[in-house]
Amino acid sequence: MPSDFTASSAAFALRGVHLDLKGVPPTFERLLSLLDVFAAARYNVLLVEWEDSFPWTVDLRFRSETAYTPRQVRQFMQLAADKGLEVIPLVQCLGHMETPLSFPEYVPLREVPEHSDVLNPLASGAGELVRRMVDDVLTLCPNVRYFHLGGDEARTLGHHPDTRAFIERQGEDSLYLHHVQPLLDHLIDRNIRPILWHDMMIHWSAERLADLATRADLMVWGYRGHPDKVDPASHYHRRHIDRLKECGLKLWCAGAFKKGGDKLDSDVTDFDARRANALAWTEIHQTLRFVGAVATGWSRSNTCSTQCCPMDSSLDSLVDLGHIFHDGRPMEGGAEGCAAFLDHIGEGSRLRQCRRTMMDLTRARAAAWENIIFLRELIITARQDPRRRHGSDIAARQSYLRRHIAEARVAGDSMRRVFADLIPAVWIDRYLDERIAPLDEELEQIERKCGDDKKLCTTAA
Repeated sequence: MPSDFTASSAAFALRGVHLDLKGVPPTFERLLSLLDVFAAARYNVLLVEWEDSFPWTVDLRFRSETAYTPRQVRQFMQLAADKGLEVIPLVQCLGHMETPLSFPEYVPLREVPEHSDVLNPLASGAGELVRRMVDDVLTLCPNVRYFHLGGDEARTLGHHPDTRAFIERQGEDSLYLHHVQPLLDHLIDRNIRPILWHDMMIHWSAERLADLATRADLMVWGYRGHPDKVDPASHYHRRHIDRLKECGLKLWCAGAFKKGGDKLDSDVTDFDARRANALAWTEIHQTLRFVGAVATGWSRSNTCSTQCCPMDSSLDSLVDLGHIFHDGRPMEGGAEGCAAFLDHIGEGSRLRQCRRTMMDLTRARAAAWENIIFLRELIITARQDPRRRHGSDIAARQSYLRRHIAEARVAGDSMRRVFADLIPAVWIDRYLDERIAPLDEELEQIERKCGDDKKLCTTAA
C-alpha cells in the first residue's frame, strides 16, 4: 500500500461515504468488496440509503427484484464493523418518499395526490409508516449510534388543504416538528442520535432551531462551488450555515463524489467539480468544526429519475474525497493519481475500463442529441422556405445520427461486459434502455416525418 495518506491526524474525525442503493445497486458480492475500497480510502463511516434494495417487511412491495436478503444485510453490517466502518442507515421521513407512496394504498398519505414524492405529515398513518420503516431497518442494522431521517426537499409541503391551514396557523417549522419530533424521540429512546438534512430549516426561527438542536444533528449539503461564494439564495450559502451553528446545532457537511450538481442523467462524474467542492467544505471546517463529512454518491437524482453514474466508474473521485477529508488536501496526480492508488488494491484496471466505457457512452449520446436538435431545426427550416428543401444536410444528419446511435450501442455492449459482475443485469439493461431508447424513438420520428413529406427530404436515405 503506498503512503498516499500521510496526515498524522485526520482533517475530519468522521469521514463518510454514501451508498445510494435505489439506482445501479451493486451485486451483493460487489457490495462486500467495496468495503475494502472504502477502508483503503480512509473512510470510517457508511451512510447507507437502502431504499428498494432493503428486504422490507413493512410491505414486501417496497423491495426491488434484486433487493438484498436479511442474511446478506446482516453479513454486510458485520463485515463493515470488522473493517472499522460505522454504518448510519438512512430512511426518508418526508420528502423523497416515492418508494412507499408509489403504491395505490398509500395515495391518501401523499401531500399532493398526483405525486408520490412528499408525505402529508398530517395524514392518518403517515408517522406510523415512517416509524415502521425505521424499525424495519433497525432490526437488521442494530447497535447504530446515528440514524439519518432525510427530511429534505419536501417542496410541496403545504399544498394539501390540511397542511396549508396548519402552516397558516402555526408556521411550517411547527408542522415539520409536529411530524418529525416523535420520530426523533423514538430514536433517542434507543440511544440513537438522529440526523436530518438541513435545507428545510434555513428559514426557521432561532427558537425552533435551538429546540431542534437538543434532538438532532443537521447535515448541511451542497455539491457545487464554495458555500462562501454560491448565490446568496442558495440553501448552503455560508450565512445559513453560520446561523444554524449559532443556534447550537451540531453540523455535519456533505459534498459528493458522484452525480452531485451534475446533469440528471450523467454517466460520469465531474472530477474537478467534486474535488473543488470537497476542498471548500474542508476549508470552512477549520472555523465551523463539523462533526463529520460525507461524500454522497447519488445513483438517481430522485427515486423516479433515471439511473446515473455507476459507482465503479467513479472510484477515482471517491478516493480523492477520502484523501481530502483525511489529509485535508487532494491526492497528487488528479484522477490518474487516484487510479494509480487503486492499482495497489487491485481496482485500478477495472476503474479505467468502467470509466472509459461510460465516457464512450456519454460522447455517443451527446453527439446523437446534437444531431437530433439540428435535424429538428433543419426540418422546420425546410418547411418554412421551399428554397431550402433540396439540400443534402437532412440526409447527412440522419446518417450521422444512425452512426452515433450505433456507437452508443457499442458502448452499451461494453458496459454489459465490464459491469457484468458489479451490477445486476436487470439494472444495466434498464440503464441502457433509458439512454438509447429515446434516441431510437427520435430517429424513428424524424424518418417518419421525412417519409411523409417527400419534398421535404428528397435526398433522405
